[in-house]
Amino acid sequence: MTSVPRRTLNEAVTRFWSLAAPAYDFSALQRWAYRPPQDEVITLLRDHKCRRIVDVACGTGILADRIQRELKTEQVYGVDMSDGMLRQAMARSGDVQWLRAPAEKLPFDDGALDAVVTTSAFHFFDQAAALREFRRVLEPGGIAAVATLAPHQPPLLSRFIDSSRSLAHNPAPDEMRALFTDAGFEVADQHRVRRPLWTRMFTDRITVGVRSA
Repeated sequence: MTSVPRRTLNEAVTRFWSLAAPAYDFSALQRWAYRPPQDEVITLLRDHKCRRIVDVACGTGILADRIQRELKTEQVYGVDMSDGMLRQAMARSGDVQWLRAPAEKLPFDDGALDAVVTTSAFHFFDQAAALREFRRVLEPGGIAAVATLAPHQPPLLSRFIDSSRSLAHNPAPDEMRALFTDAGFEVADQHRVRRPLWTRMFTDRITVGVRSA
């Protein structure tokens, strides 16, 4: 499979999110766009009894903070490339360890974690490289959960996140499964995010992979 060009370290993307960090916490945006996949990630981590978790591209830290507070895990990390996002994340919680790093080069030893999650950001990554890195930092049997927007969105949104002029790419379901398999994961689940009716203009999916031995 041809690798998607490197995206995470794109300076324009990182600079944009540093400037946009205050707006990211707007309550309606969080509730309608981001909370449904985050709720599913929380349930998944609880069901798998995960204890050492990183949220990659954590933004202002809402999901990582929820993981720490709701699951009382041993270690929770939030990783992002945006200084503006991380400043707000640090103000949100002193119990999560916040780190600046790209998805393709995480600051953890091999097998250090039992879960890697990322929501609403995978379209900016070098996707094949990021999944290989997720596998590297997971112990055997650890899980990676990736929530992605579907490739077919309303026209205005598609022009922003998945057009020939965009930095972003949202893989189709079969492409996501192939990316996981090529990185050394067994695909355990893939389903559309469960959303309230009024937020179904967003069509997103979660793919869950288990790191094989």
